[in-house]
Amino acid sequence: MSTSDIRSATRPAPDQPLADVADYVLDYRIESPEAYTTARYMLMDALGCAMLAMKFPQCVKHLAPIVPDATLARGARVPGTALELDPAQAAFCIGTQIRWLDFNDTWLAAEWGHPSDNLGTILAVADWCSRKSEREGGKPLTIRDVLHWAIKAHEIQGCYALKNSFNRAGMDHVILVRLASTAVATAMLGGNREQVITAVSNSWIDNGALRTYRHAPNTGPRKSWAAGDACRRAVVHALNAIDTDEPSYPSALSAKTWGFYDVAFGGKPFEFERPFGSYVMENVLFKISFPAEFHAQTAVECAMQLHPDVKDRIGEIERIEIETQEAGARIIDKTGPLANYADRDHCIQYMVAVPLIFGRLVADDYSDAVAADPRIDALRSRMTVRENPQFTRDYFDPDKRYIGNSVQVFFRDGSSTQKVSIDYPIGHRRRRDEGIPVLKSKFQKALAGYLNRTQVDEITRICENESLLDAMPVSDFMRLFVRG
Repeated sequence: MSTSDIRSATRPAPDQPLADVADYVLDYRIESPEAYTTARYMLMDALGCAMLAMKFPQCVKHLAPIVPDATLARGARVPGTALELDPAQAAFCIGTQIRWLDFNDTWLAAEWGHPSDNLGTILAVADWCSRKSEREGGKPLTIRDVLHWAIKAHEIQGCYALKNSFNRAGMDHVILVRLASTAVATAMLGGNREQVITAVSNSWIDNGALRTYRHAPNTGPRKSWAAGDACRRAVVHALNAIDTDEPSYPSALSAKTWGFYDVAFGGKPFEFERPFGSYVMENVLFKISFPAEFHAQTAVECAMQLHPDVKDRIGEIERIEIETQEAGARIIDKTGPLANYADRDHCIQYMVAVPLIFGRLVADDYSDAVAADPRIDALRSRMTVRENPQFTRDYFDPDKRYIGNSVQVFFRDGSSTQKVSIDYPIGHRRRRDEGIPVLKSKFQKALAGYLNRTQVDEITRICENESLLDAMPVSDFMRLFVRG
């Protein structure tokens, strides 16, 4: 950390976190077969989420040039559309598609987030660079390259999240999407160490978006395009660092009074549990079964198990007790009226009530039509949510990374269901063998719901062949998803 005098104009050496990120993205070799295998599934899952989002008009409205008709022939493509855009706006669109339904991968620690959000940047930059290289007689990037950069983006975002809570400082977790995407985009574009440091320092100087749009009483759809916005900003920082000879801001973090630590983090420097490697990709959590905020995933699974015992006794329920982790209790325990889709998919009571009643939780269950069923709010009013300290301890344990919840239903006649408790969901690393077949099914159904049969068959064939997928030029892969 820099200790330079606030009055001195002497530029210090870069803050260590800036240097460490630059050295990692430029020099570290990813050797883990597990990381690459998981990254392939992550890519499939994220693009499946993007295709699912295309059925929602409010999402599709965001998929456009920044101003009407400002397309870019032979630019970066947006899956599920015929759009060709500049890489910054394409990054926004792809990031928005992936994140819209809150159904892509997740990382939970002191901070939480969704590392596959970074694919918005990575796919847009990779497609744009590949098409440009092909026009100039060079070689395109391959999907193996995309996986390489995705592993690194996951690692940067996830390792920062292990010990540093940006949400407690009022900032949204997409600050780490912008950080990770900025670093990898600059490297993808051919940036050197100084240019990566320049771009990353500018990312920190942006400070962070407020979490206002994720919490009552202001919850709204910005939470579904916030990651896309971070992806777009990352491309801007990367291009500026490479194309304009922009200098770095070496003490962007540690500068007295004006640096990120003093302005936004209570004067504390960042803490790190481990050096950068491939830990995050290997341990990432997949949302496989339910489009629900991840702290509630096991609560939904508990409710699904209880559905057969309560579905015919909904009107007899006296109370429902939910135990969760500290983070779950803090961010998704929500009472009172829920105004919109975004409100509902961040309310643990809503996400438990729907499967108790219907035996399901799908994206359409957050719609106004389903929410109008009076039984849902009636059940919500009978729920209590409290922290289970053991769930919290297991949540932070680096060897467990559990996301535990329990649900128990009590009836007016004094009887009750069993207390169902689940430590980690099907998308957890410890349930990979069980989860991957379900992830593949989710992917294929998502494609079939939006693309034509020929496209679905071809994409599935390629994704099932590891060597074929890895070697495929990004430009050819993105072409598979074009829809007029």
